[in-house]
Amino acid sequence: MTIPNDLKYSKDHEWVSADEGLAVIGITHFAQSQLGDVVFVDLPEEGTELIAGKEFCAIESVKAVVDVYAPVTGVVREVNFNLADAPEAINQDPYGEGWIVKVELTDKNELEALMDNKAYEALCAEEGGR
Repeated sequence: MTIPNDLKYSKDHEWVSADEGLAVIGITHFAQSQLGDVVFVDLPEEGTELIAGKEFCAIESVKAVVDVYAPVTGVVREVNFNLADAPEAINQDPYGEGWIVKVELTDKNELEALMDNKAYEALCAEEGGR
């Protein structure tokens, strides 16, 4: 299982890459592996305000539909609309082409509440590496 060491992670299995007040958000390798083949992503619109801990989109796979929760608060500045035509990018490249949104952070301090790769690896192990 891939867990990049330069990202932050939420307990809900989202990842964040933040630079200069802009955060890229997606779901982790662990999350996509639990879902199975992703067939649809219900994307938010640009300008949508995300609130940390609140649902902002849904991902449908062959197994289930799951909500994706915002790991940070901010305003959506860019949406990966490529996922509308190629939702499988979440499975194939969750940390690259499978990103979901880019958000202008409201409070950069929220990043400190997220896990580093070691803490996230421990969470995945605790959940059985399912």
